[in-house]
Amino acid sequence: MDKSVKPRYSLDLLRGFEAAARHLSFTRAAAELFVTQSAVSREIKALEAQLDVRLFDRVNRGLRLTDAGLALFRPVSEALRLIERGVEEVIGSAGARLLTVTTNVPFASFWLVPRLPRFAALHPDINVRIAASNRVANLEREGVDIAIRHISLGAMPAGAIELMTEWLFPVCAPSLLRDSSRPLAQPQHLAHHILLQFEPEDMPQRWRDWSRWLGEMKLTALEPAGRLSFSHYDQVIQAALDGAGVALGRHLLVQRHLANGTLEAPFGTAHRVAVGGRYVITLAAGAAERPAVKAFIDWVREEAAADSLPGAAKKKSGRKMKKPPNSAARKS
Repeated sequence: MDKSVKPRYSLDLLRGFEAAARHLSFTRAAAELFVTQSAVSREIKALEAQLDVRLFDRVNRGLRLTDAGLALFRPVSEALRLIERGVEEVIGSAGARLLTVTTNVPFASFWLVPRLPRFAALHPDINVRIAASNRVANLEREGVDIAIRHISLGAMPAGAIELMTEWLFPVCAPSLLRDSSRPLAQPQHLAHHILLQFEPEDMPQRWRDWSRWLGEMKLTALEPAGRLSFSHYDQVIQAALDGAGVALGRHLLVQRHLANGTLEAPFGTAHRVAVGGRYVITLAAGAAERPAVKAFIDWVREEAAADSLPGAAKKKSGRKMKKPPNSAARKS
């Protein structure tokens, strides 16, 4: 390549590379771009020839970015996103704006999704896509704008926006409170009941939540009538709704059930402990400048501020928003 001549790179080649690098698959990139797999392969070969570098290695029937491919992916991805956002701003009301938000599955199901109609009413021109997953996502690579995650305080990412703290307290079906043979009027009465525990596969310590709660209540020696553990929080709540035992309710995730009476807090919310860590918002590089992102963040922070647990120490729903640094890929 003649270094004295500034080359012009085809946008189609760069778009093909970005999709292939994001999916690490020519086939999935082709499906996204509505072209054939061979067309994507030809585009990658043409770009590699133009740059005089190899961008991908083939490993175990898959793809892996080379060092050169990794170096190219970030700026190309950001450039294409800027182009898309610029087009969005130009067309304005002529087309809806798309916003992709990732969060863990329980938070999406129990807290975020039930509130989305309010956001839609306020911002009918913004289409929201919820990508619920308990997996940590690379925001830029996966085309995600906003991540809402529960993280420990020591793992707070640079530029993260603090959202809210979560509290734990026992909850159960009303039928358990009507069972006079097994009272449930004070924490000591948990010895008569089965305890339901949220125990995800990546949890390093078994019965972590109940151990913490019982420790705070000075009941470390308490032995329940039985224990049931579940790898997904919705299963814990379903078991509690069915009267299978007493669960530790995460106040953000059980408040609708408490409000409609399908679950009750037998000891009230005063017997609570903090989950540890807090929910935070992280943004993809460059996302903070998008009007749709700003609108969503303002809205979700207002919702969070309205959701503080009665009687709990009031905290700000978030720090002043900082523009995320562009020097490193953001992860949720």
